Amino acid sequence: MAKYLLVSFKTCPWVQRSAIVLREKKVDFEFRHIERDNRPDWFLAISPHRKVPVLRVDDTISLFESNAINEYLDETIAPRLHPEDPVQRAINRAWTDYLPTFADQVTGVAYAGDEADGRKCLDEVPKAFERLERALEKQGAGPFFNGAKYSLVDAAYAPFLQRYYFLDRIRPIGQIEKFPRLKAWADALIKRPSTHSFPEAEFEAMYRLNVKLRKKWLSQFIADAAVAAE
Repeated sequence: MAKYLLVSFKTCPWVQRSAIVLREKKVDFEFRHIERDNRPDWFLAISPHRKVPVLRVDDTISLFESNAINEYLDETIAPRLHPEDPVQRAINRAWTDYLPTFADQVTGVAYAGDEADGRKCLDEVPKAFERLERALEKQGAGPFFNGAKYSLVDAAYAPFLQRYYFLDRIRPIGQIEKFPRLKAWADALIKRPSTHSFPEAEFEAMYRLNVKLRKKWLSQFIADAAVAAE
């Protein structure tokens, strides 16, 4: 069995995608967290883009970019998470490629500099949710993107749907309830043990602290006392 090291920042959603895939495949791996503002030399030597995630295989191979890592894991370790049907596989890949746009639209409010920008970001949330609602309706009865079988699409979206709920608890957004198929999907993903790299309350506290420290518009809705308690 190969030896795997996954390098991450503690709250990075892109790394979380790959950690989910490793857990779904029941692979033992070392999870090593580094500081965003203090990236060690050994990490810079193995990360061409200076970004996480990096998956180190057998201390000799360094893979980077979460999509590439997850495709590699799916090709080399059973069970296969991609559909066997080539058309469905292409559809899955297309929706995974849409993820950066979805992430920007659904979690962008965390980076908005003022109220006007924040409201613009919030206006994007239902647009992203509507697209996924229609896609999920075509894909089957659930609970996952392809119906009963968990896939790389589920692993890709889980971190960002989780963060939507975190943001909704910082300042109510109130959108996901309007999209029943999407909400059922999000709830199923959040209940799945593989989604979580940390205990859920601990991880939400870390996320809230990150939002507070950004000193953006949303930061004002997190009380200093609450952050100190976390």
